[in-house]
Amino acid sequence: MSTRATWTIAGIAAGATIAGMLAAGSSALAAYFARRIITPRKAKVEDQEVLAVIRAGRGQEVILAATPDTTIDGVFSLYWNGDRGHARIGRIVSYSPAERTVQREVEEVYSGDLSKARRARWSGAVYPSPYAIGLAAEDVKIDVDGGQAPAWLVSSGADTPSSICAIMVHGRGATRVEGLRAVRTARELGMDSLLISYRNDGLAPSATDGRYGLGSTEWRDVDAAIDFALARGASEIVLFGWSMGGAVCLQAADLSPHRHIIRAMVLDAPVVNWVDVLAHHAEINRIPYMVGRYGQFMLGHSLGRRLTGLAAPLDLKVMDWEARAVELRTPTLVIHSVDDDYVPYGPSASMASRNPEMVTFEPFERARHTKEWNVDPQKWERLVRSWLLRQLAPQNHPGQNASV
Repeated sequence: MSTRATWTIAGIAAGATIAGMLAAGSSALAAYFARRIITPRKAKVEDQEVLAVIRAGRGQEVILAATPDTTIDGVFSLYWNGDRGHARIGRIVSYSPAERTVQREVEEVYSGDLSKARRARWSGAVYPSPYAIGLAAEDVKIDVDGGQAPAWLVSSGADTPSSICAIMVHGRGATRVEGLRAVRTARELGMDSLLISYRNDGLAPSATDGRYGLGSTEWRDVDAAIDFALARGASEIVLFGWSMGGAVCLQAADLSPHRHIIRAMVLDAPVVNWVDVLAHHAEINRIPYMVGRYGQFMLGHSLGRRLTGLAAPLDLKVMDWEARAVELRTPTLVIHSVDDDYVPYGPSASMASRNPEMVTFEPFERARHTKEWNVDPQKWERLVRSWLLRQLAPQNHPGQNASV
């Protein structure tokens, strides 16, 4: 064999080896990307730097590293020491772009010593419990797959249970405290509120595979909550959902045997189209487009189960309510900030434009992800209250949300 032929064969072999290595690397990256989406985090990242805590009048102020989150005016939370510390953070006192610091008012410290905090996480979940907003709550357990899921039941204030129960469904990686922002509005409208936990959120029993179903499995826990509310005297349901909780609510309104009594939904920054969200996260994490698509394939195909750990593949098309907008028969209010960099607002607006009879879209600005209430609670509550008053009016009731 000639030297040239030898080098040609060696070159082909090397090229095939490199191609194989690249393919293996792409598959590994796609599997990692897919698993990250569906695997609950055991520990929440404390990525916010706490620079100082100072005395100010009768209270405290905190100096933080300036970030896109901490420089937005409104009311938020800081959690530190593995969430054992929690403080409610209020208005911006001063902001120095040159020094990259922001000074904010500390409205209340619920637990822990803020002066000892060095790292923390920023959150829109402001209150630690119903009691923090001056409301009594009953600790209840809801029978779900695998055991019982803790929930808070907050009464409407009437002597007897309300005929309408608002079920609050939190987002991915959050807990039932996320829904506390909506409880007072629901109470003003005469509704009881049920703030639920669901599989894999750290309070409810975990799914057998320990993986998120992105709404395709979690809706069954919402259905169990509806059963609970009906047993306690409710006859109609209003669903509130945040982020992935919005996807869960959409699936419940589509698949629940009780869907005919779901009177309305209020969705805050909901995941309406998982394909769009996954493509967005692949892009912001600089994952090549085809690798991201391969990750989606793994989530949706039975062959990917060994790599993802899912008990069953996910049908992302069934959960695409942008494409299925005309099939939505439950009156739905969608609130979504146009600068949401976690769940882009485009599919929410598109769903409303494709089914304006059933879907009302209300944009916010500068709220980022699920913090629309935080930046303007008065606007959020006014919109929700006025929209629900129209949906719950007696003249709208007959045949409004018939089972299909």
